[in-house]
Amino acid sequence: MVTYINEGNIFGIPGVNNYAHGCNCAGAMGKGIAVQFKEKFPAMYLQYKKLCRSGAFTLGEVFMYDYGEGFVFNLGTQKSWTTKAEISAVDAAIGRMLQLAAENKVKQIALPKIGAGLGKLDWKSVKQIINDQATTYPEIDLFVVENFKEQ
Repeated sequence: MVTYINEGNIFGIPGVNNYAHGCNCAGAMGKGIAVQFKEKFPAMYLQYKKLCRSGAFTLGEVFMYDYGEGFVFNLGTQKSWTTKAEISAVDAAIGRMLQLAAENKVKQIALPKIGAGLGKLDWKSVKQIINDQATTYPEIDLFVVENFKEQ
Protein backbone atom coordinates (compact mmCIF):
# COMPACT_ATOMS: atom_id res chain seq x y z
CA MET A 1 0.00 0.00 0.00
CA VAL A 2 1.19 3.52 -0.76
CA THR A 3 0.48 6.38 1.62
CA TYR A 4 1.17 9.87 0.32
CA ILE A 5 2.07 12.46 2.94
CA ASN A 6 1.69 16.05 1.76
CA GLU A 7 4.57 17.41 3.82
CA GLY A 8 7.06 16.19 6.36
CA ASN A 9 10.43 14.52 6.74
CA ILE A 10 10.93 10.88 5.72
CA PHE A 11 13.23 10.43 8.74
CA GLY A 12 10.46 11.52 11.11
CA ILE A 13 7.74 8.96 10.30
CA PRO A 14 7.03 6.98 13.48
CA GLY A 15 7.88 3.28 13.25
CA VAL A 16 9.62 3.53 9.87
CA ASN A 17 13.35 2.80 9.75
CA ASN A 18 13.87 1.92 6.07
CA TYR A 19 14.44 4.68 3.55
CA ALA A 20 14.85 5.17 -0.18
CA HIS A 21 15.92 8.02 -2.44
CA GLY A 22 16.93 8.64 -6.01
CA CYS A 23 20.66 8.90 -6.70
CA ASN A 24 22.92 9.79 -9.55
CA CYS A 25 25.44 7.23 -10.75
CA ALA A 26 28.39 9.63 -10.54
CA GLY A 27 28.95 9.43 -6.77
CA ALA A 28 27.67 12.88 -5.79
CA MET A 29 25.30 13.57 -2.89
CA GLY A 30 25.57 17.33 -2.69
CA LYS A 31 22.02 18.68 -3.01
CA GLY A 32 18.49 18.01 -1.87
CA ILE A 33 17.64 15.09 0.38
CA ALA A 34 20.83 13.30 -0.70
CA VAL A 35 22.74 15.62 1.64
CA GLN A 36 20.67 14.32 4.57
CA PHE A 37 21.43 10.72 3.56
CA LYS A 38 25.14 11.52 3.23
CA GLU A 39 25.22 13.09 6.70
CA LYS A 40 23.03 10.49 8.39
CA PHE A 41 24.80 7.47 6.83
CA PRO A 42 28.44 8.47 6.12
CA ALA A 43 29.68 4.86 5.73
CA MET A 44 26.91 4.24 3.17
CA TYR A 45 28.00 7.31 1.25
CA LEU A 46 31.58 6.06 1.03
CA GLN A 47 30.43 2.68 -0.32
CA TYR A 48 28.06 4.39 -2.79
CA LYS A 49 30.87 6.64 -4.03
CA LYS A 50 33.16 3.63 -4.50
CA LEU A 51 30.46 1.72 -6.44
CA CYS A 52 29.91 4.72 -8.71
CA ARG A 53 33.62 5.20 -9.38
CA SER A 54 34.02 1.53 -10.32
CA GLY A 55 30.98 1.65 -12.62
CA ALA A 56 29.11 -0.92 -10.51
CA PHE A 57 26.17 1.40 -9.73
CA THR A 58 24.20 2.18 -12.87
CA LEU A 59 20.79 3.46 -13.95
CA GLY A 60 17.91 1.34 -12.68
CA GLU A 61 20.10 -0.40 -10.09
CA VAL A 62 19.64 -0.34 -6.32
CA PHE A 63 22.42 -0.16 -3.75
CA MET A 64 20.84 -1.53 -0.57
CA TYR A 65 22.71 -0.55 2.57
CA ASP A 66 22.14 -2.20 5.96
CA TYR A 67 22.81 0.40 8.64
CA GLY A 68 22.01 -1.93 11.53
CA GLU A 69 18.53 -0.66 12.37
CA GLY A 70 17.12 -0.88 8.87
CA PHE A 71 18.01 -0.41 5.23
CA VAL A 72 18.69 2.47 2.88
CA PHE A 73 17.74 1.86 -0.74
CA ASN A 74 19.79 4.06 -3.06
CA LEU A 75 18.02 4.08 -6.44
CA GLY A 76 20.03 4.80 -9.59
CA THR A 77 17.77 7.33 -11.32
CA GLN A 78 20.20 9.84 -12.91
CA LYS A 79 23.50 9.46 -14.79
CA SER A 80 24.98 12.45 -13.01
CA TRP A 81 23.85 15.31 -10.82
CA THR A 82 23.76 17.55 -13.90
CA THR A 83 21.35 15.36 -15.87
CA LYS A 84 17.63 14.81 -15.59
CA ALA A 85 16.39 11.57 -14.02
CA GLU A 86 15.25 8.90 -16.47
CA ILE A 87 11.72 7.57 -16.06
CA SER A 88 12.73 4.06 -17.18
CA ALA A 89 15.47 4.03 -14.53
CA VAL A 90 12.99 5.14 -11.86
CA ASP A 91 10.62 2.34 -12.89
CA ALA A 92 13.36 -0.32 -12.85
CA ALA A 93 14.85 0.88 -9.56
CA ILE A 94 11.52 1.01 -7.73
CA GLY A 95 10.73 -2.51 -8.92
CA ARG A 96 14.15 -3.75 -7.81
CA MET A 97 13.83 -1.96 -4.45
CA LEU A 98 10.51 -3.66 -3.76
CA GLN A 99 11.95 -7.04 -4.78
CA LEU A 100 14.92 -6.59 -2.41
CA ALA A 101 12.60 -5.38 0.35
CA ALA A 102 10.40 -8.47 -0.01
CA GLU A 103 13.45 -10.78 0.02
CA ASN A 104 14.68 -9.10 3.22
CA LYS A 105 11.25 -9.01 4.88
CA VAL A 106 11.13 -5.20 4.91
CA LYS A 107 7.55 -4.10 5.59
CA GLN A 108 7.80 -0.28 5.43
CA ILE A 109 9.87 2.18 3.41
CA ALA A 110 9.77 5.99 3.51
CA LEU A 111 10.81 7.95 0.43
CA PRO A 112 10.59 11.42 -1.09
CA LYS A 113 9.29 12.30 -4.58
CA ILE A 114 11.81 10.09 -6.38
CA GLY A 115 13.12 11.75 -9.55
CA ALA A 116 10.65 14.63 -9.41
CA GLY A 117 12.71 17.13 -7.42
CA LEU A 118 16.23 17.72 -8.67
CA GLY A 119 15.62 14.93 -11.21
CA LYS A 120 13.02 17.16 -12.92
CA LEU A 121 10.58 14.37 -13.88
CA ASP A 122 6.82 14.89 -13.92
CA TRP A 123 5.56 13.87 -10.47
CA LYS A 124 2.27 12.47 -11.80
CA SER A 125 4.20 10.06 -14.05
CA VAL A 126 6.49 8.94 -11.23
CA LYS A 127 3.52 8.57 -8.87
CA GLN A 128 1.84 6.26 -11.40
CA ILE A 129 4.98 4.09 -11.51
CA ILE A 130 5.08 3.90 -7.71
CA ASN A 131 1.40 2.93 -7.57
CA ASP A 132 1.79 0.32 -10.33
CA GLN A 133 4.91 -1.25 -8.83
CA ALA A 134 3.43 -1.29 -5.32
CA THR A 135 0.48 -3.45 -6.40
CA THR A 136 2.90 -6.36 -6.93
CA TYR A 137 4.05 -6.11 -3.30
CA PRO A 138 0.95 -5.44 -1.16
CA GLU A 139 2.81 -6.58 1.97
CA ILE A 140 5.15 -3.57 1.76
CA ASP A 141 3.91 -0.16 2.89
CA LEU A 142 5.44 2.83 1.13
CA PHE A 143 5.25 6.26 2.75
CA VAL A 144 5.92 8.95 0.16
CA VAL A 145 6.57 12.47 1.47
CA GLU A 146 5.66 14.84 -1.33
CA ASN A 147 7.03 18.07 0.16
CA PHE A 148 9.87 18.35 2.66
CA LYS A 149 9.13 20.12 5.91
CA GLU A 150 11.36 20.02 8.97
CA GLN A 151 9.56 18.53 11.96
